[in-house]
Amino acid sequence: MSPATNLKQLETAISYTFKDVSFIEQALTHRSHSTHHNERLEFLGDAILGACVSAMLYHRYPKLNEGDLSRVRSNLVKQSALAEIAQRLGLSGYLRLGEGELKSGGFRRPSILADAVEAVFAAVYLDGGFEAVKHVIEKLYDPVVERVDPQTIGKDAKTLLQELLQGHKLSLPTYSVVATHGAAHSQQFEVQCEVETLEIEVRAAGASRRAAEQLAAKQAFDIAMTMRLTPARKRPSRAKKSPQLTLPIAVKQDLT
Repeated sequence: MSPATNLKQLETAISYTFKDVSFIEQALTHRSHSTHHNERLEFLGDAILGACVSAMLYHRYPKLNEGDLSRVRSNLVKQSALAEIAQRLGLSGYLRLGEGELKSGGFRRPSILADAVEAVFAAVYLDGGFEAVKHVIEKLYDPVVERVDPQTIGKDAKTLLQELLQGHKLSLPTYSVVATHGAAHSQQFEVQCEVETLEIEVRAAGASRRAAEQLAAKQAFDIAMTMRLTPARKRPSRAKKSPQLTLPIAVKQDLT
């Protein structure tokens, strides 16, 4: 399908009608197809996207600090997120690719799809100005931002597990290598993650100790999330012990 074919469908999907279709045609053209490709548009679109998403997050999450805002933004504008938007738009059907890329399935490649989305944003900006592209980006990103948990997005499994346990005043997990498998150049590390206070003990294997620890932490985190109210239930029992400890003191005071 060429960009000219059913271009109206794409314009409907992004809620923008081009006055000059040459902008969108270039945005959908990969360098394997023509020298008049979308790489410069991709550069411009990347900056525009960053500014628009930053503004969305700034207004939606007034209590997030700069570091958390940056973390959330980086996850919303990364390649996989853009590729998902491209799939929602059916953008692969509009791409102009060279024969080699077509044969190798380039229209499904996340990097090509993500670049094309950024190029489309730049095309809208050049054709209609900043307010026009801001409207397009907000329409596409609203459902994405709606699903975001700013406290967890972009954090690795070990960090999430540690923060969950610290939030409930529980002891931190311990990680230990319990076995290694395979030849030296292709070893698999088996790591155990234990959260003693929750009686969680899981194992996972990975190509490195770090990778195995992350996989084990993810398992432990998922289990801990199903038990997240357990620490809260234990707190009243600890509170009941306090009066018992202070009672002898009160008795002594009465006798005095």
